[in-house]
Amino acid sequence: MTKEEFGVIAATIPHQPGVYKYYTEAHELLYIGKAKDLRKRVSSYFYRSVDNRKTLILVALIRHIEYTVTPSEHDAFLLERSLIKHYQPRYNIELKDDKSFPYIVIKNEHFPRVFFTRQVLRDGSEYIGPFTSVMAARELLDLIKENIPLRNCILPLSPANIAKGKFKVCLEYHLGNCNGPCEGHQTEDNYNDKLQYIRHILRGNIAAVLRSLRDEMMALAADTHFEKAEIIKHKIAALQQYQQKATVVNPKLNNIDVVTLIKDSQHAFVNFMMLQNGTIIYANTTQIEQKIEEEADEDILALAYAHLRERFNSIATEVIAPMPISLPTQQLTLTVPKAGDKKNLLEMSLKNAAIFRDELRRKKSLMIEAATDQQALATLQALQQALQLPQLPTHIECFDNSNFQGAYPVAAMVCFRNGLASNKEYRHYKIRTVEGIDDFASMTEIVHRRYKRLLDEQKPLPQLVIIDGGKGQLGAALKSIAALGLQGRMTVVGLAKREESIFFPGDSTPLQLPYDSAPHLLLRRIRDEVHRFGITFHRQLRSKGTIKNELETIPGIGAATATELLTAFKSVKKIKTLTQRELTRIIGASRASIVYRYFHEQG
Repeated sequence: MTKEEFGVIAATIPHQPGVYKYYTEAHELLYIGKAKDLRKRVSSYFYRSVDNRKTLILVALIRHIEYTVTPSEHDAFLLERSLIKHYQPRYNIELKDDKSFPYIVIKNEHFPRVFFTRQVLRDGSEYIGPFTSVMAARELLDLIKENIPLRNCILPLSPANIAKGKFKVCLEYHLGNCNGPCEGHQTEDNYNDKLQYIRHILRGNIAAVLRSLRDEMMALAADTHFEKAEIIKHKIAALQQYQQKATVVNPKLNNIDVVTLIKDSQHAFVNFMMLQNGTIIYANTTQIEQKIEEEADEDILALAYAHLRERFNSIATEVIAPMPISLPTQQLTLTVPKAGDKKNLLEMSLKNAAIFRDELRRKKSLMIEAATDQQALATLQALQQALQLPQLPTHIECFDNSNFQGAYPVAAMVCFRNGLASNKEYRHYKIRTVEGIDDFASMTEIVHRRYKRLLDEQKPLPQLVIIDGGKGQLGAALKSIAALGLQGRMTVVGLAKREESIFFPGDSTPLQLPYDSAPHLLLRRIRDEVHRFGITFHRQLRSKGTIKNELETIPGIGAATATELLTAFKSVKKIKTLTQRELTRIIGASRASIVYRYFHEQG
């Protein structure tokens, strides 16, 4: 939709709060947004100067605009959230939280079991969570098991079954881990009282459990049941120790959520923390894909908080945020703190969001691609020292060749500069001079072609060349290096595929770097990138029909039959060894006869 086309309908959009929707010509929903003033907000897309490419593409795709007027901006926020959740438009922000979080479930049954799960079912059971850490959830379960006797069997403990004496106590009863409800040694009311302890512990309210246990201990001591009182005392000590490990901010801060936002050029990261009884019981950082630049920080934060509050079943009555935002319920109080404990919470949340972002970057690039300049330099210096290189390897190139189903070889080369991928210098190769499959000869060809071209164009050579493979591949590459007279001008090493051992020319024993060292991670990153780039090339050629396997060259055998055979037997080499009867089971007698005769007449 052009500015002129929008001008025709602009006057029909009211100056009222509401939700607007953008559609393509095929009536595909592109984007949903909210506004305090619909006309001003929608007009900003067409009349304001925008440099962001995604926003420009969005505006170019708009062919139809719909809007819904709401009584207030808050109602517009709630409607926007509901519509985005239902329709998930292409250009709205996307919360990257599709992983399955762990829960602790109190099962809906007689004498409920308490256990760890990732699957939430609508079965009437009570699901507490989700927990952002599996370790934290399991630690809580261990604490519960050690201090509160519960059954862990799957027996159907209905009152009728217990009355009939269908079950006998097991070893857990004799160990003191279960009070034996299966034989009627524990009533259901008493069992449910113990479950209340568990609910308090799981929600961070350990103080209530401690008070109850102390009362029980004092009552036992008063009745001279000192051994039982001593057992309760140990349980109190274990709970106190766990309580001290939790992050206690201020016992007066109760039922509070904290939410903060940081952004980079492509993503936003929202950290969410839940406090109960002064203790942080959940903390989670969510990555958000920013589809267009028009999203304001307060809108991203509001939408993310509404989602996370629902996801983590928050019962908070107050939310702490770094800026005013729309709230999912009017019963919530918003606080933008300037000092004190609440300000410290805000700073803690921001710090966790930043740590999550940096960790995500490091994982994505094996701690190299998103590193700072100082970190990248330190990694390259460590690599230089580990490989005893004469120069700092600021320019690294890596080669890999491969073939598809035993035929049609291709190769790839990737280039890294200053520890970062230099995508524009990546190269694909179709093997020209080698007949059949010969990985060594193919490596000789592509290395010769690469460095002959650099010499002809008088471009600088890399300090380090990595050959993906062992001694054989390295020797093949060195033939070209010698033929071009490049010995001594760059270091060439082989990287074994499995052990990730580094082979040097003339050395029989490979070098093995520490598995978690920065130089090793960089080499793995480069190796993985050349594999990815080569596989992508294969797929492109196959989708264009450039590569055909040997089966498709047989007269009378097409792509569909070849695919059937390869799906069943995995490789052409295996198919060549089959009997005609084995082939017939897959592709029928007539085609099996053609394939069998072709390979056996070929000898």
